[in-house]
Amino acid sequence: MMNLNHKVRERPVANGLRVMGLISLLCIQSIFFVGEAGAQSMGGDRFEKTLEEARVPAFKLAEPGIAQQLTSVGERFSEKIATIEDPAALRQLALAAGLNLWEQARQRFQAGAVPDDRPLYWQRLVVAPMIRARAKQLGFKPLVIAGVISAFEQASRGQMDVLWTAPNARRVLITGFDPFSLDKNISQSNPSGAVALALDGQVFEVDGVMVEINAAVFPVRYPDFDAGVVERWLTPHLSSGGLDLFVSVSMGRDQFDLERFPGRRRSSSALGNLQEHTGGTAASPKPGLLDGKPLQGPEFVEFSLPAAVMQQAQGEFKIRDNHRVSTLEGGAFEAVNLAALQGQTAVQGSGGGYLSNEISYRSIRLANELGVALPMGHIHTPRISGEDLDKRLGILAQVKEMILLAALEGPG
Repeated sequence: MMNLNHKVRERPVANGLRVMGLISLLCIQSIFFVGEAGAQSMGGDRFEKTLEEARVPAFKLAEPGIAQQLTSVGERFSEKIATIEDPAALRQLALAAGLNLWEQARQRFQAGAVPDDRPLYWQRLVVAPMIRARAKQLGFKPLVIAGVISAFEQASRGQMDVLWTAPNARRVLITGFDPFSLDKNISQSNPSGAVALALDGQVFEVDGVMVEINAAVFPVRYPDFDAGVVERWLTPHLSSGGLDLFVSVSMGRDQFDLERFPGRRRSSSALGNLQEHTGGTAASPKPGLLDGKPLQGPEFVEFSLPAAVMQQAQGEFKIRDNHRVSTLEGGAFEAVNLAALQGQTAVQGSGGGYLSNEISYRSIRLANELGVALPMGHIHTPRISGEDLDKRLGILAQVKEMILLAALEGPG
């Protein structure tokens, strides 16, 4: 067992406004509306909504315990935004609101509250249409509105408060995902989002070595990935030369999988949270986009995680170094090494053909392009149904140990 002590750093919310120079303020074109635009008012439930936002009433019915939180957040924000008359003030309020949502969720997690990633996700979906409606009332152009919403989303996902405060600590950056498959189970949680909230801002001392962790969450939406959300956020962090480990995390199968060979193409039949399809199938896998063109790169890349060391993490779940891939030419098989995948067309990487595989592929491809060498790769957690608190707690503990083991070890 590791000799482990930890503390949480202080993170003044006001300082978040200057983090990374407000890196990667995207104009993500992922605004999909549920119906014709109606007259806007700041009262009632008449805002234009994305397909994600339109699920809020169903979630409130299914989860009355969280519903009151959402109502309170909406009421408080409605009072604030109703007084905004200046476009610059709205931008500032949107950004501050996003930073506040993330900070409060992180603090609740780490103060001993029930570790639930869902309130943050649904609170974001309550606030976003109110920002959009007020921006329209103030005469913002569509691209400007998209930029304001994007800044709010990034701030509320922890993407703008990456702060390194522990001198001489090993720096670990991790990512999780929003809940997904919500049309199948509106109450679904995502352990990877819980991992991000549980570990963000933590400073651990492990066998005399300091380890500092920053975390962020990403949307389960293909248009955001096509717009380069991963590359724009991750590039300055990789280029800084200060990272010692990067790990993306998502929910996967029946055990832990360390996904050795991420693939370039999409092939999953699973929809994104806007009910959008991958664009690819198992018979005709397609790469995602970057800068409006198909994502360029090798069909497969290989992670650099110290897998054997991470597999020593104690817990109820097995940890597999997953080599299994699928190609058009060879079907499904266990790839011995990267050389064995030369000349093959990716159908599924070790992480599958969905966005969990894609965030790993994009991050490793980007590091290779930048000439940055550090341990990095993807952890698939066991799948949970709904909230499943006990299973989620076990997953959190085991992921934390895996990440700390990797931070101490270096590349494998």
